[in-house]
Amino acid sequence: MTDTASARPAHIAVLNIPAHGHVNPTLGIVAELVRRGHRVSYAVPEEFGPQVRAAGAGLVPYETTLPASDRVEDWPSDDPVAMLGLALHEAVSVLPGQLRAFAADPPDLVLHDFGALTGRLLAHRHGVRAVCVSSTHVSAADPAERQARRELFEELFHDDPRWHEYQRGFRKLLDDAGIGMSVDDYTGQPERCLVPIPRFFQQDGERVDERYAFVGPCLGGRSHQGHWREPAEGTPVLLVALGTAGSDRPEFYRRCVRAFTGTPWHVVMATGRLDPAHIGPLPDNVETHASVPQLRVLARADAFITHAGMGSVLEAMHHGVPMVAVPQVNDQPVNAARIAELGLGIYLAQEEATVHALRDAVFSLAADPHVARRTAGIRARMRRLGGAAAAAGLIESQLPGGAGRWQELARRLEFAGDHREAERAVHGTSAD
Repeated sequence: MTDTASARPAHIAVLNIPAHGHVNPTLGIVAELVRRGHRVSYAVPEEFGPQVRAAGAGLVPYETTLPASDRVEDWPSDDPVAMLGLALHEAVSVLPGQLRAFAADPPDLVLHDFGALTGRLLAHRHGVRAVCVSSTHVSAADPAERQARRELFEELFHDDPRWHEYQRGFRKLLDDAGIGMSVDDYTGQPERCLVPIPRFFQQDGERVDERYAFVGPCLGGRSHQGHWREPAEGTPVLLVALGTAGSDRPEFYRRCVRAFTGTPWHVVMATGRLDPAHIGPLPDNVETHASVPQLRVLARADAFITHAGMGSVLEAMHHGVPMVAVPQVNDQPVNAARIAELGLGIYLAQEEATVHALRDAVFSLAADPHVARRTAGIRARMRRLGGAAAAAGLIESQLPGGAGRWQELARRLEFAGDHREAERAVHGTSAD
């Protein structure tokens, strides 16, 4: 028995929000926990059932009140108070059902997405530890910076009745649960958090404290995504994918078709809910699919035109594929900037992504030996990270009978060179 693992198989509750960019980073962790003999119950809407079950977890479905995850225009992303209100309303709506679901089958630990506000409530109800998962950059702000931001937010929205309604509603939610911490600390200060990205990609990564464990991508097998037929050997492959929420852009896809018609490139386009008929006639070197097994395509790809969502960026770095980043919302501009800073690709603003600019960017990336060296180096570096094995080990350390010591273990993981070294760091054993 290792010094961090639980003395018995455990029941782990996973709570997430209905978004592919949040669910996908957890699937590899779930599969690894199941492989180790633990039982996982995963709370997320039914539409995510296939991938949850494929990872080996039991589904605990709930009805969401949030806008559809694939319709970015339905989200008030430019209105922070409205976004906060949506998140609180979702938590109040789904909490009773989640409490009932786990009342007769209590968890030994709660693993929750940072956006799943009921996670710490459920852990508090059952007297177990909670571990947060952040699918993107975390805050590097120190206490003084956080206080300054809170004061600025209060000043900006002092006259907005929705802000005060949100504060009252969240305070009631916490009071009813017997949780005395402030709303800001509850939402923004996890006791322990897994970050499935490398610290070197995290914005201001050197300033982030050891409550956050940067384990790297936890990719898993993704067998539920199906298959893809590769083109002939030697044919350069370009993947074009804008994520679930950003795919409804027929003109962008048309530009990509025009850019690579008559070129040697074989283009694979994931169009999401967009009907390919809206793109128009396709040449023989372009194929379209509603979705593709992205990891499989990236394993063969030579370039990637992407919206720079975190999941796609990490998968491209894992496979050493240079990127043309055309960001849209949320963390995507930050990710695109990091791609350019690290020399892993080119950042094009949406208005700059013309037919000529897209073609020139892909051709220049594919021909640049410096880019090839950098992407190969990042690929090797990514594969030395602990990933799902390290994440599962850290989770086991927090189970009843585990060793605890989150910050110490998170710090030691920073020096883990590959999966075996990550396991040694987590389990406290020495190298051979």
